[in-house]
Amino acid sequence: MRKTVFAAMILMTASAGADETKESERARSAAEVLDSIMVAPDKSIPMELLAQAEAVAVIPNVVKGAFLAGGRFGRGLVAARGDDGEWGTPSYIEVAGGSIGLQIGVEATDLILVFTEPDGLREMLKDNLKLGVDAAAVAGPVGRHLEASSNVTLDSPIYAYSRNKGVFAGISLDGTVLTIDDSANQVVYGPDVTGTDIIIKKDVPVHASTKPLVEALNRHSPPPSE
Repeated sequence: MRKTVFAAMILMTASAGADETKESERARSAAEVLDSIMVAPDKSIPMELLAQAEAVAVIPNVVKGAFLAGGRFGRGLVAARGDDGEWGTPSYIEVAGGSIGLQIGVEATDLILVFTEPDGLREMLKDNLKLGVDAAAVAGPVGRHLEASSNVTLDSPIYAYSRNKGVFAGISLDGTVLTIDDSANQVVYGPDVTGTDIIIKKDVPVHASTKPLVEALNRHSPPPSE
């Protein structure tokens, strides 16, 4: 009996370790996506937009899912700024929707969402956030900096960026649903931890698993210096 219980405990520990490794890889992939987009001077997210960001979501490798009847599905993370401008602890998220329309022939894409208003995050934490219904998402301007002569006013609540194999791809996000992935949050941060604890209450410290994304955000949009 003792051997059976001990073997079960070993299996549970191994499974938990494997789950945490998977979620750590998700965070590393998100950091790599942000880094790779920001190093392209003519196709990066403008610094002025990132400076205004309330939060940034990164979903690597959004793929076509057969079980979604031709829809799309992906897993990523979102991190919000604090009142002091510091990037906070990331929460895990999921994205799904039949209307995530990619260009013809594109089967997967990396997706970045820049939130300029906090309402979108609140909707996502309350239940889910449906783009085009709860908040509009438009294609974001590109370039290291916004030209002074441009007509971009940065007044949309969410700006979307997508990339496939290094090339920016056309994408439609209306009807796309973003939800908090609390099952992943609890694997990394501990039992009963929710997205609200992480994003709103801000009482969950950054974990080693999610630190790469925070570091990437700090590289590309550091908090204001005192």
